[in-house]
Amino acid sequence: MVNRDQVKGVAKQVSGSVKEAAGKATGDRQTQAKGTAERIAGKVQKAYGDTKEKIKKAL
Repeated sequence: MVNRDQVKGVAKQVSGSVKEAAGKATGDRQTQAKGTAERIAGKVQKAYGDTKEKIKKAL
């Protein structure tokens, strides 16, 4: 089963990757940095969701 944190985390990763690529393509370092930060935040949120699922299954 998938929880909201996992879904939101993956969505943030995708959005961040798009922003990061757009920043690279346009030479906009600020957009690229924001995209990187968003992508990393998405990874953290997905990991949190994964952990919640593991705990749920263990109980």
